[in-house]
Amino acid sequence: MSNRTLSIDDRIYDYLCDVSIREPALLRQLREETAQLEYSVMQISPEQGQFMSLLIKMMGAQRALEIGTFTGYSSICVASAMPEDGRLICCDISPQWTEMAERYWAQAGLENKIDLYSQPAELTLQMLLDDGAEKTFDFIFIDADKQNYIKYYEMSLRLLRKGGIMAIDNTLWSGAVADPENMEPGTRAIRRFNDMLKQDDRVSQSLLTIGDGLTLILKEID
Repeated sequence: MSNRTLSIDDRIYDYLCDVSIREPALLRQLREETAQLEYSVMQISPEQGQFMSLLIKMMGAQRALEIGTFTGYSSICVASAMPEDGRLICCDISPQWTEMAERYWAQAGLENKIDLYSQPAELTLQMLLDDGAEKTFDFIFIDADKQNYIKYYEMSLRLLRKGGIMAIDNTLWSGAVADPENMEPGTRAIRRFNDMLKQDDRVSQSLLTIGDGLTLILKEID
């Protein structure tokens, strides 16, 4: 028995995946193709994708937003878990990656559930706010450039309904956030975000040790 989070070594991780992951063949194919890319480290893990799918089903989420799409693994996990009339808006600026995402969305039969905006996320978020989408989203996933996390968070919080869930990726940043000597810009940005979020009484939050650290927030205010 342990009174703290279990340290996950390779043996335990392999067991976790073996007994709990139900990864569809299409997602496995996407993950394996993505692994050949230079920036494959940006891919979320299968256990994180499955966890996010479960969240969507538990919430009955019908309207979702994703900031940072990469090759589409997380968007498939979210969109496939939503009802037939669910809608997912994806934000990304890298067509070399989202072209792969769109190909897999089509293979998964999800292209009618997903709208991709190929422009800086800040522009898309502002467009949604200007169009009256404030407080209309059930679920928002942030997994993009770390220096803008606080900006994305504040704009997303306006779009999220009360009782909605936001998931923010990479909040443990491979452990670098716990190293006071690591002053790399991305590390400092994640530290600033984590410190800010701890003081934010508009939400309830928990940092989960899944993947590279996944922070969940529940919006408490109108």
